[in-house]
Amino acid sequence: MTELNKPYRPTWYQDAFRWFYSFILVLVIPFAFINLVLRGSTRSKDYNRRRFERFGFVAHAPKQQGYLFHCVSVGEVVAASCLIKRIMQEQPDVQITVTTTTPTGSARVRAIFGDAVHHFYLPYDLHMAMAGMLKRIKPSMVMITEVELWPNLIHACWKRNIPVVVINARMTDRSARRYKKFPALFEPMLHKLSHVCAQGERDFNNYQFLGMAGDKLTLTQNIKFDQAAALTSSKANFLELEQQKRQILIGGSTHDPEESVLLDAYRELKTQYPKLLLILVPRHPERFELVAKMVVKSGLQLLRSADSPIINAQCDVVLVNEMGRLNAAYDVADIAFVGGSIAERGGHNALEPAAKKLPILMGMSTHNNPEICSKLVEAGALTLIEDGFGLQAKIKHWLDDPESAHRAGMAGFHELVRNSGALDKTLNVVNSLQR
Repeated sequence: MTELNKPYRPTWYQDAFRWFYSFILVLVIPFAFINLVLRGSTRSKDYNRRRFERFGFVAHAPKQQGYLFHCVSVGEVVAASCLIKRIMQEQPDVQITVTTTTPTGSARVRAIFGDAVHHFYLPYDLHMAMAGMLKRIKPSMVMITEVELWPNLIHACWKRNIPVVVINARMTDRSARRYKKFPALFEPMLHKLSHVCAQGERDFNNYQFLGMAGDKLTLTQNIKFDQAAALTSSKANFLELEQQKRQILIGGSTHDPEESVLLDAYRELKTQYPKLLLILVPRHPERFELVAKMVVKSGLQLLRSADSPIINAQCDVVLVNEMGRLNAAYDVADIAFVGGSIAERGGHNALEPAAKKLPILMGMSTHNNPEICSKLVEAGALTLIEDGFGLQAKIKHWLDDPESAHRAGMAGFHELVRNSGALDKTLNVVNSLQR
């Protein structure tokens, strides 16, 4: 059968549950709109100007029958970027549309692709909003990166015979248990998906547990290995720090209270290692000024990366207050801490510093990328620490024993190379579903 909606028919109560879900959303949307207006001063100007995209009023795609990628925020944009670039290389005439839900994700789309892709904010999961969006874009396939499964988006695609593929799919144990409790909502979504490309065995097993058909489920492994591997060919002399020959500790994608933990460790270590420099890269731009005030209050000399192309020898802390500069900063670092791990956000991408051959530190919260972190720990590339004392002790060890730090960095790089290949597997799935 050529139509995707032929093999499966939802039961009456599953349809009723979806309409009930939609009805609840309709009741919530007016409050969401009021929230958008009230939060206008704290959101980016670009997001405020384009807020009606969240209700389905999106610009028509320049060309129809292309690929629509949905990426929640920065991490998903980065993960999908290597697949998007590969498709653009192999199919230069095809239209690529990328949606996000956050201003930081939108900024990353523009930083990576410029105007080469069509971009807007994904509408709220209302039937009319999603249907209107699909009518304007008319994609030949929709690819959801990692986690965001919206019932009305998936249903609208299914009704229009548009394949939906979840790429680099994540499914935590907690999410799987929660979905299992609401089969009337989740089972129809599962049947309407064309394929799931699982990023790890945990995710593959959890989709199986939820009832995903074996012929629609592929263990591709994590596409972030391929994305990070592409970073090894690039090298940036960030703020000309390579010429200064300083020992550099970087905190990448940090959240509260991770900057405080790093600053405390830095102050203790600075007395023994006077050339030590700390680079802080907060995850969210709205925290740039808050972190700057924190550094100044600590009595350390601060430089904002956007203010100067080069730093002076007296600088203690560099605050990267620009989007898209993290990997350039990793290029000049000696030791990396990856944020979201002490702050219990599940941990961010440890493969980016691994691609730069850096020894890596993280807190104990790594549930966003458990298999990546497990592989890096087993290889000796990543050390998990419980608190600031453990962080300081491990940094001191690597500063005293640079050969040990070098071995850890090389171990991460070799693990990265060894696990690449998800890009080709994912592309094979996408090509097999083309009509």
